Amino acid sequence: LNTKHRLIAAETLFAGTIDGCEVATRVIVQRALTLNAAAMLIAHNHPAGDPTPSDADKNLTETIRKALWLVDVRLLDHIVIGAGKWFSFVHLMTT
Repeated sequence: LNTKHRLIAAETLFAGTIDGCEVATRVIVQRALTLNAAAMLIAHNHPAGDPTPSDADKNLTETIRKALWLVDVRLLDHIVIGAGKWFSFVHLMTT
């Protein structure tokens, strides 16, 4: 997103299997810098249908948030989608 939170790009950066996905924080930060983004929204799906975030999801969100913060990019939200339901991390993220 740009400084007015308008969409610069919507991209798939990683693809996983039915029970996991390797996510490289470095790739996310590089992409944000390449696009000159001021903010990001990230999302992923839970193929099993339950959007409840795992401990790994929570840890990864915080790692990404901190890494982006170091380069002045704000993580606005991380959304987990599953079977017509969703979970937003916005209320769990600290500034």
